Amino acid sequence: MTGAPSSTVRLAPEPLTAAAFAPFGQVIEAAHGQSYLINGGRTRRFHALAAADCGADGEPVLSIFRGTPWPQPVRIAMLERHPLGSQAFVPMERLPWLAVVAERPQPEACRAFLVRGDQGLQIARGVWHHPLLALAPVQDFLVVDRRGPGENLEEHHFPATVEVLVDPV
Repeated sequence: MTGAPSSTVRLAPEPLTAAAFAPFGQVIEAAHGQSYLINGGRTRRFHALAAADCGADGEPVLSIFRGTPWPQPVRIAMLERHPLGSQAFVPMERLPWLAVVAERPQPEACRAFLVRGDQGLQIARGVWHHPLLALAPVQDFLVVDRRGPGENLEEHHFPATVEVLVDPV
């Protein structure tokens, strides 16, 4: 059949851990060992969980991204990266979501992570990743990324002969 993929890469989502995600960035989560009490003991501060990398000419900005789910199984047709700054995603509801990252823009290099609703992540500058993959009908994320001069978005589209599928969660 013409136009049908000649190869399929399947990604099984793995749990998000700091060690597994280290080649791609940082996990943002409220680990008790990284905290201390403030405000007369009424507030626990989880301090400096990640630092925005905005390069010399950029500045950090906070945005809200409202995602809707992709049909399952999720088909990955492209990856993007931001060569001038990092990008952090922190869910505003405690709902799980997916992250797909890669060390290089090739289907076989992709890894999928199932991110708990109490975890966020910061994708390091220049790391290939798929755009936001919400699983809930509507899911809000606080996003910290870069604003400033220069081209901070590169996209790479996979050939139509390759299908990259993330197994349903």
